[in-house]
Amino acid sequence: MRTQKLDADQQPLDDAGKADAGISRLRSLSAKLAIAELDVSVHDAMEPLERDWRTLEKDHLTSLHQGYEWGRSWVRAYKRPLAILKGSTHGKVAFILPVEIDSSHGVRIARFIGADHSNINTGLFSEHFVEAFEDLDPQRFAEILKQALQGKADLLLLQNIPLEWRGRRNPLGLLPMVQNQNHAYQLPLLDNFEATLKQVNAKSRRKKFRVQSKRLEAVGGFDYVDGGAAGEQHALLDLFFKQKAERFRTLGLPDVFADAETKAFLHGLIDIRDGGDYGLEMHALRLKGELAGKIAAVSGISRKGDHIICQFGAIDESLVPDSSPGEFLYWQMISGLQGKGVSLFDFGLGDQTYKRSWAPVETSHHDVVLPLSLKGSIAGAAHRAITRSKAFIKARPGFYRAAQRVRARIGI
Repeated sequence: MRTQKLDADQQPLDDAGKADAGISRLRSLSAKLAIAELDVSVHDAMEPLERDWRTLEKDHLTSLHQGYEWGRSWVRAYKRPLAILKGSTHGKVAFILPVEIDSSHGVRIARFIGADHSNINTGLFSEHFVEAFEDLDPQRFAEILKQALQGKADLLLLQNIPLEWRGRRNPLGLLPMVQNQNHAYQLPLLDNFEATLKQVNAKSRRKKFRVQSKRLEAVGGFDYVDGGAAGEQHALLDLFFKQKAERFRTLGLPDVFADAETKAFLHGLIDIRDGGDYGLEMHALRLKGELAGKIAAVSGISRKGDHIICQFGAIDESLVPDSSPGEFLYWQMISGLQGKGVSLFDFGLGDQTYKRSWAPVETSHHDVVLPLSLKGSIAGAAHRAITRSKAFIKARPGFYRAAQRVRARIGI
């Protein structure tokens, strides 16, 4: 007897299965019809959108960088004009793109709020829009956004967007894009720390950890500072600014954390708490013994759901440098997060050796580059050219090291 295997959508269904399939088709059809009526409005304040915003950000795949409190901390610090895009279908919110206007060399650029200090951006999308966005004509989508921002900006530049994030495609992938020169690096946290370590050569990493531990014990040991009271958290952030400033000075590079607005923004993130989630939490390696109280390494992490993002880190290079305190701190943070509902430890953007040594997952990011005027067309073409040039250089280690030396000499 010959048998034939049917595809999933051809398999016979029982009555319950037929009902479920019918409901699914109706939802899909409803979403497709709704998306055809997409309307986009522009808002110059966050507050009228708060209810919808907070509803959309509950989606665990929405970047914490598009959270309402995160955006509010940035807006309070920088006070740039806002042009927040809200998409609606039949009166229901479809998406929110938290956008501000930043002027550079006479060009008005519409960017994600806080784009200068974000590691991943997704925008905020409703479930029905995510289900049906691929039925939206890309040119029409771009044209709707252009019309909404007409006269307010010359270029829509939305950076650091993964086209697919944890199995979901991003609707912004419909728009004109260029691949960003920077990738992000992630470490999945598995059932236990041993299983997690096996992804990154557990034997050699444990050996290195034992050597680091002995060197730290030789100077009196250490305490791992895991969060703590708000006052201590703010003090650790100020210490990070000092350590990072010294590092940038040594390298001859500009300090991207130097301005008062950035410092106010990051201090604001420390005060963001929502259950187990937090805008910024400081972790540190505090020495004991003859170096008692000295901070050898400090790092700031953010959490949304099961996703941790390492926002930054710094070390005091005058203290126990042979113990690699920065990397030792990562061990403490990652092992300490095991069993606490975390599935992904994200080292963020930027190709660095320590990230590759810890992270088996590499995620490419893209930038939306949508000109809105003649000025914007020129600026957009320049962004594409510069981004591709940076990507070309970073893909060639010899060129990249040479470029870093030149950058240090001229101080940019």
